[in-house]
Amino acid sequence: MSTTTTPPPGVSEQDLARLAEHWGERPSLRGWFSTVDHKKIGRRYLVTAGFFFVLAGLSALVMRTQLARPEAGVVSPQEYNQLFSMHGTAMIFLFATPMLFGFGNFLVPLMIGARDMAFPRLNAFGYWVFLFAGLFMWASLPFGAAPNNGWFAYVPLSGEQHNPGLHMDVYALGLLFLGISTTAASINFIVTALKLRAPGMSLNRVPLFVWAIVATAFMVIFALPALNVDNAMLFLDRRFGTHFFDPSGGGNVLLWQHLFWIFGHPDVYIIVMPALGIVSAVLPAFTRRGVVGYPLIVLSIVSIAIISFGVWVHHMFATGLPQLSYSFFSAASTIITIPSGIQIFAWLATMLLGRLVLRVPLLYVIGFVVTFVLGGFTGAMFALTAFDQQVTDSYFVVAHFHYVLIGGAVFPMLAGIYYWLPKITGRMYHERLGRWAFWLVFAGMHVTFFPMHLYGLFGMPRRVYTYRSEPGWDGWNLVSTVGSYLLAVGLLLVLVGVVHALRRGRPAPPDPWEGDSLEWATASPPEPYNFPVLPRVHSLHPAWDERTAESVRAGATADRILSDGRRTLVTSELDAHPERAVQMPESTLMPLVLAGALLVFFTSMLFAWYPVAAVAALAVAATIAVWLWPSRRPDEELGVSG
Repeated sequence: MSTTTTPPPGVSEQDLARLAEHWGERPSLRGWFSTVDHKKIGRRYLVTAGFFFVLAGLSALVMRTQLARPEAGVVSPQEYNQLFSMHGTAMIFLFATPMLFGFGNFLVPLMIGARDMAFPRLNAFGYWVFLFAGLFMWASLPFGAAPNNGWFAYVPLSGEQHNPGLHMDVYALGLLFLGISTTAASINFIVTALKLRAPGMSLNRVPLFVWAIVATAFMVIFALPALNVDNAMLFLDRRFGTHFFDPSGGGNVLLWQHLFWIFGHPDVYIIVMPALGIVSAVLPAFTRRGVVGYPLIVLSIVSIAIISFGVWVHHMFATGLPQLSYSFFSAASTIITIPSGIQIFAWLATMLLGRLVLRVPLLYVIGFVVTFVLGGFTGAMFALTAFDQQVTDSYFVVAHFHYVLIGGAVFPMLAGIYYWLPKITGRMYHERLGRWAFWLVFAGMHVTFFPMHLYGLFGMPRRVYTYRSEPGWDGWNLVSTVGSYLLAVGLLLVLVGVVHALRRGRPAPPDPWEGDSLEWATASPPEPYNFPVLPRVHSLHPAWDERTAESVRAGATADRILSDGRRTLVTSELDAHPERAVQMPESTLMPLVLAGALLVFFTSMLFAWYPVAAVAALAVAATIAVWLWPSRRPDEELGVSG
């Protein structure tokens, strides 16, 4: 169901019909597979990442059941290793980043007043690769061939000598496959945010969520190659006998850790940064004022994106590196708390100075602040080398990690789900059901992970299959297990709430929260073309700004409606001055075909079917050639003024 805004003056019924014809897609099986609509792709990211989250969560429940009492035998050691490896790998690579990119896909074009992402076909390709890479990795679990050396895959334990079989080949190839999707999505976000902003949306008027997504995309571009190189070398070592990580052949085991954490520590902020952007997007609607300190928050986002690349060695304080390096990375790990603290204080000031409307999204924001600050305190403790060496590889690290990622990413995601559910589905959620879910999630999270600080300090190592009762860890482990089931019930209620909204929720108006950004100036859910008239922005809060509404009414000219084709407006990078209109691609099966060819290639490499892999590589090259074959008219022929 769709609720629509009143068409602005100057937009005729014929204009709306032409826009619907150019941007709409007929419901059919071919249309489902060939769509390039950013809203549909964003929803698919959210659903698919949510599905992988459920699988990873079920893995965690089995692990917590195994650890509920000493020397339990719920699963075998081999099964436990695969479960905890897939849990971490899926939560980091298949849930957190794709879920946030799902929000970005749906929201960024709407927030900046565009009609689609800059490269719609690349967008669709990224989703199909993400789906296939996720299935590629999860499909190994029922066959007992899933990764079994943790999400960090340290060598030499992940090498062929100590870890035979397909386990770590699945890990290396799966992440290489998935990296294609993440890179494609990041490039698309950067170009979209720089070139497709509505006229007038200069850099000092860009929503904080978009700033966060763009900073994250740049971090991915610079961080991901280190992980890709790491996995490529691991696969070559395992399959073809090279010696990148083999000291007997001149290699170095620490090389893996350096490359992994050059990616791995920025990845924490790659996950957290867009989530912080969600917090900045949600707060104005429920405090009835803009976020305090917009320029400082932007500077802190950029600072975090840069400094996060200088702290990776604090994951390696126990590896015996030179003492001088400890000092440098300890200082960097402390400094990065400053920009993080700026954002926290800005949000607190916003809530103190605003008029709070205590709905479910704001509850999750408050839960985020409490949990993330606690995680931040223990994070600052890891900057102290002596303390870090004492608790390395203990459950204290597990507690800190989950406080940061659940508090810093999952809580804002849940806030975002409740906040934008009316916009995404056109339906309102059930408030009481949402509040019950929040309190169960909040209580379950702290009951599960807070005790881990204690039995971590008492000496319980992480990644253990079982333990004996003598150290006194059993009672605390039982509390954590009870908490994990409480958390699972809360998350189940979130899912029930979403299904209830879809089936029985009352129709949502275009702007049920009185939000400040442009997505609330469209119908719920948005029409395929997003905006009947491309808006002109006059302030940081365009949906609250009467001048923006007036400019839509006054500016319904042909070059702002663009109804004579599938087109959107390109603007300049700094001040968003209109440059030209560009033709956007139609729906096509090409992204699905290319992603399918890549799936065949990586599967063939996994099973050493090299002739098939060669054929698949040729198919990939041919598909890319067809994809890039010039067929569009040059933009200059469109005859649209700037």
